Formats: sequence, structure tokens, C-alpha cells
Amino acid sequence: MQLTIAGLQHPGTPGDVEANLATIAEAAAEARARGADVLVTPEMFVTGYNIGGQVAELAAGPLVERVAQLAADTGIALVAGLPERLADGTVANTALFVDERGAEVTRYRKTHLFSDLDRTLFVEGTRRSEVVTYRGVRLALLVCYDVEFPEPVRAAAREGAHVVVVPTAQMEPFTFVAETLIGVRAWENQVYVAYVNRSGAEGDLRYVGRSSVAAPSGQVLDALAPTEPVGLVLATVDTDVVEQAQRDNPYLDDLRLDLYPS
Repeated sequence: MQLTIAGLQHPGTPGDVEANLATIAEAAAEARARGADVLVTPEMFVTGYNIGGQVAELAAGPLVERVAQLAADTGIALVAGLPERLADGTVANTALFVDERGAEVTRYRKTHLFSDLDRTLFVEGTRRSEVVTYRGVRLALLVCYDVEFPEPVRAAAREGAHVVVVPTAQMEPFTFVAETLIGVRAWENQVYVAYVNRSGAEGDLRYVGRSSVAAPSGQVLDALAPTEPVGLVLATVDTDVVEQAQRDNPYLDDLRLDLYPS
């Protein structure tokens, strides 16, 4: 089975939900025209990320419903980064996956919070990413800092994921994560990794861009250069490639689970 994933790299408009949804809609039309099945936004793209107390204010709005309607209107599945207001009034940093009809497939709440920026705005997720099937391809979601730990990607791979999708807001001085780590994560687990980053600036943060999709071989299939702040990355996930890679490089089979069970 094959699934074509597009990733939107864009600075967004901090604090302006309408503008950001319009940007997603425009990108969705382009992605669909280019044959994509799923469009992924950066972390917290619907509202903006480094916007302080506005995050909680905007999380009170119908963001999930707006994203679902946008997917139905544009006819393409979306993985959108947004703040999710929980029942107790706290806010999670969430990646929402809805299909092309607007039906929710899954949502994932960021489990590894980065620095005081995250910890003052969000509560940490309490569950690891579930692996879901969409059009015959098994996907798992992570958010930004999560992918910098080997365990979340390994867990997804062991549970059968073909691709790990990572909305992110990676900033300076951590360019090496986008340039080096993503291919390693793909290689060591024999899965695709789609890493979709912000560009531009928000407050005192300078985002590094460099969105990419890496294959199970570690090869980067598509990426945006440092000189390309805005654009789409586009690549096709092929389940046969994953299965062959896991036969050729049997890390998952050879792992000593008696010594490393988790």
C-alpha cells in the first residue's frame, strides 16, 4: 500500500486562527493537486506556539471542529497542530488527525514537554501514540521534542507503524535535529519519518525550517533547504519498502527484549 504525505512549512500568523486556517486551506488545495493523501502542519500551527496566554484563550474555541470542517471542505486528510482544552481546563499540545471527510482518526498529546516554554503553557500527555491505519498504511503521531527520544519512535515501530508523523516547532540552535537526527530515527527503526517544521520567528524564537521526509533507509526523500522558508515537502510511504527494510536490517527482530523490555 502507498500513501502520499505532504508537509506544510510556513511561519504562520501568531494568534490569528482565521489566517492560519486560510493558510492550511491553500496548502491543502496545492497538496491535493500534487497527489497527496494527507497534509501535515507544524506544531501548534492553528493558533501559533510562542504566544503566551493567548494559547489558553484560543484553545477555548472550536478548533477541532474547524479543522475537521476544513478537511471535509478541501477533501484531504489533515494532521494539524493545535492547543486542546481538556475537561479540567488545562491545555495540551495536540496533533489532531482527521480524514478527508472530517472524521477524527486519532489525536496525540505531546508527552515530552520542552523547557519552561512548554511547561508554562501545557500539561504533558499521559499516553504514548497509538498506531492507526489510514488507507492501508499504519501511522503514529509524535510532536516535536518527542522524536528526540529514541523510545517513542521505537515503540511505534514495534507496534507496526509504517510512518511516524511529527509536527514540530524546532528552533535555533538545534538545527542538527532536523539535519541529522530524523534520518537516524528512520534508519534505526526501518520506518518513514515525516518531520514538518515551522519557519520564521515567533517572539524570541527563530525556527530552523528544514522540513523533511526520511525513508526507512535513512535517505531523505524530500526536504526544504535553509533558503526555502515556505513550501511543501512531499513523499510517498510504501508499506512494501518498510517490510523489505525490516527484513534487510532486522533491528526490531534482533533487539534483546529480555534485557530491554520496554
